[in-house]
Parts: sequence; structure tokens; C-alpha cells
Amino acid sequence: MKTNSPKQYSLVFFLMLVIGFLSLQISCSSDETSEEVMAVEEEIEAEIEEEVSEVEEEVAQPCSNVSDFIFNEKEGLVTVEFEEAEFSEDWKLKPDGTNVSGAGYMVWEGAQHLGEPGNGKARFMIKIENAGTYQFLWKSAVKIGDNGTDHNDTWLRFNDADDFYAKNGTSIVYPKDTGKTPNPEGATKDGWFKIYRSGSNLDFKWQASTFDNNGHDVFVVFENPGTYLMEVSARSSGHGIDKFVLFNTSRTKAEAIADSNELSKVTCN
Repeated sequence: MKTNSPKQYSLVFFLMLVIGFLSLQISCSSDETSEEVMAVEEEIEAEIEEEVSEVEEEVAQPCSNVSDFIFNEKEGLVTVEFEEAEFSEDWKLKPDGTNVSGAGYMVWEGAQHLGEPGNGKARFMIKIENAGTYQFLWKSAVKIGDNGTDHNDTWLRFNDADDFYAKNGTSIVYPKDTGKTPNPEGATKDGWFKIYRSGSNLDFKWQASTFDNNGHDVFVVFENPGTYLMEVSARSSGHGIDKFVLFNTSRTKAEAIADSNELSKVTCN
């Protein structure tokens, strides 16, 4: 939903006080002065009606176009249902399973794009108030076959963030074609990381790793408050994604993925 401007409510309240004051003055003024005051009062009443109308219009119009959604960080946390974006027809919304939230999960059912990111792109606008370094995680599952190393990944990019990298201990790597090195083993191109989940349990779980056979956690740096673009594109068919979080490194993973967390507030672009 669109949020109402506190300034608008403050202005309406102030103008109502002015009218009350002027009305009081009328009772103790001469006829000539009263006419002048009443003219001013009518002008202010008209302005109040206009301001109230604008506020009511904002309240009545929700964020109905998903492509305009902006997900707002609060206290170092962004929590988003993955289906809250505009997807191409080869992404399918599935409601099955007990370990999913929201309307279900999205799964890519088109051709695989193992070496070419940028296909079947979805966009998420993220508004950051508390600048800093954030870790990225998503909750995903393998929905084709019984091998945890197949159908387990999707491309991810933060092209306008101040930094986008992966880390394991002292090892730090960057996506290819960003001008930064070293780069991870495995697929990476044009600033995209291949983000995978691993393990024999194929059900939904929180994991977002890159670098083949040497899992590195994924981080994004936002040096200033602002609105940033997160992009996802299809890689493996059968990779189902339910939800994602971005959390400031001052917070713990357990805090970030708690089921009790509210979804991030949505405003309109």
C-alpha cells in the first residue's frame, strides 16, 4: 500500500486549528472585520478539502502493479516472498508442499541457461535506509530428480550496489566481468553469480552459495541509503524459490530467517 505523508496530515491539522481560531475571532470582531475573516476562512476550508481529497486518494489506491513494488528495509532486514515480482511465462507459481510460505514458490520450467545469464529475468527494487554490508539468503528446493547437485541454482546480480561479492573465511571472490578479481570456480558472467543450494535433503531450506565445491556466502554492500535493483535470471530448470532475505551483518542468520519476521513493507515506485 502507498503510505500517507505525515506532512499532509500535519498541514490538514494546522489548517483546522486556523479555522477554529478565525471562527473565534468572528464572534468578537466588527461586521467589516468579520466579513474579511469569513472570506479567509472560506479560502482555507477549500484548501483543507483539497488536501483531504489527496490523502483519501492515496489511501484508496494500493500498490496494485507488482512491477512497481519497492521492498523497504527496516532495522537491517529485508524479507520478501519470491513470487512478489513480474515473471515470464516459464516461471510457474506452485502451491504444493508444507515448508513454503505466502502464495507458494516460483520454479523455472523453461530451458536451462547454464552459461548464459539474463534469460527469464525478474526484478526486485530494494529500499535501504540503514547503509552497510548485507548478506543474501534465499529459501529454495530441488524440484526435479533426486540429486542435490542438479536443478539447484539460479543467477543473481546486484548491478548498482557498491559491492557484490562472496566470502568463505579469508577468501573473497567477485563475479566475472566486473573488473574485480579473483573470480569463483564455476559459472559466472556479466556481473552474475550462480547461486546454489546443496545437500541430499532436496526440500526447501535457507542457503545461498557460490563457487563450485567451495561454498562462499553472498554479500552486498550499500554505502548509502537509497533504492537498489536486485535481478534474478533463470539457470537450472526445476529450481524452486520460496522467499529471500537481505540482512545487515550486525544481525544473525537465525534472526534473519525466523518465521516470525514480518514481510518487508511495500511502497510504490
